[in-house]
Amino acid sequence: MNNFLETNASFLLENPELAKAFEQIMTFEKYPKHHILHEAGNVCNHMYIITSGIARVFYYKEDKDITVHFSAEQESITTIDSFIQRKKSKYNIEALEDLEVFKIAHADLESLFDNNPTFERFGRLFLQQIYMDLVERIDDLQLHTAQERYQILLEKKPSLFQRVSSKHIASFLGMTAETFSRIRAK
Repeated sequence: MNNFLETNASFLLENPELAKAFEQIMTFEKYPKHHILHEAGNVCNHMYIITSGIARVFYYKEDKDITVHFSAEQESITTIDSFIQRKKSKYNIEALEDLEVFKIAHADLESLFDNNPTFERFGRLFLQQIYMDLVERIDDLQLHTAQERYQILLEKKPSLFQRVSSKHIASFLGMTAETFSRIRAK
């Protein structure tokens, strides 16, 4: 979704009180490859900041597995619609590699913001970044050809191509495995 630490590091460094408050609500967790961190049909109660590994957000449509998002080191991942709106999610979150994360509960984050209104700016900045990432993703899918989407992803996140299966990348790019294979061969 976004590069959580890079986007928010300066804000956290400028606010040692906020950094300390976050330390108090985060727990360190490890998950094995293929672990489902969140299952569709449930309310998503956590967001994760990845320190090691890679994960994806996906859903099922007509028995097909559709990837909508990848996050790797120093990025956050959650099913944002469910996390914010407190509704059941249609998305799953899966560890694609062994994963090490800082886990933050929704209730703890809400309590932090309720008890410290000055920290709400951090939440607003974080959500603005998620919004911009989503707009960029929609633009990529609607305004670019399959070849262009492949090239954009290759430029933005080249390590995905070594770490993630072709079927997940193809799905994320909105193309068949065959089209992905042809484009990659060029």
